[in-house]
Amino acid sequence: MKGNVENIKIKDTDSLNEFLRPFGYAYDPDEDVFYTIIDAWQREMGYTRLYDEAAALSFMILDCEPIYFEYDNRWWMIEFWKGQYCMASGCEIGIYYTDKPDLSNEYFNWTFYDCADDENMLKMKFTLTKNGETIIKRKGVHWWLVGFKLGEFSQPWELEASISITLKDIGMRNAFVQGLLRAGYRKKELLIVGKTVSFIFTNPKTPQPFTRNYMFEEIIQDKNKLLCDRYNELTKGYNNALDKLIALQEIDLHMLEKVVIMGKTRDIYKFRLLK
Repeated sequence: MKGNVENIKIKDTDSLNEFLRPFGYAYDPDEDVFYTIIDAWQREMGYTRLYDEAAALSFMILDCEPIYFEYDNRWWMIEFWKGQYCMASGCEIGIYYTDKPDLSNEYFNWTFYDCADDENMLKMKFTLTKNGETIIKRKGVHWWLVGFKLGEFSQPWELEASISITLKDIGMRNAFVQGLLRAGYRKKELLIVGKTVSFIFTNPKTPQPFTRNYMFEEIIQDKNKLLCDRYNELTKGYNNALDKLIALQEIDLHMLEKVVIMGKTRDIYKFRLLK
């Protein structure tokens, strides 16, 4: 990691994105947010509930909302996340499926899912607000739509995500809606127009990871806030993330190393199950 920071000189958006590519991310200068690229290395890692359990151990305090449903002879899972990703506030929507047996029970879902391939990516969008103020907007056809606001510290309960997902057809839409209803959403909370389902993700309705206990969460969030405060203090003379990261190369290389570790890092995937 340190070698990567020292060997690549960040001077503009292109060089920043060259630097971020091995981590699976890119920078949007218009929105001043970071997002996931289609061919991110994380796409090969699939999904298991154990990743959510490991999130807090990697300084990510997140609300998780997995929605399970059956469609086209597969088990599908569309999950949304929002919260603090170490030094960034953010939101994610991920699309996953498997044609292997469902391994869930009343206590835990052990099923391993593949990330959606190009044929099964969906049109999605979200607006993330913090205490009523918009901080991130993202949209696109993707398997993992993400937005991170660097240096923004948030508690998950301060964040609200307005989400819209356009499913492949009416059959998939109906199956997804049934998954939302089973998770605890009410029909009146859903806006259904054609193949598109829209809703608000505030307080999660599904059980949260066991690692989200109050005392541990408080310790992690205290550290996350200290890192955000330090980053903002060091870069207070700059107006956007690109200029801040350029400046950090000269101000504090160690802080730059921490900044670029955002979202789901390789530590999370140590919990990967064999398919």
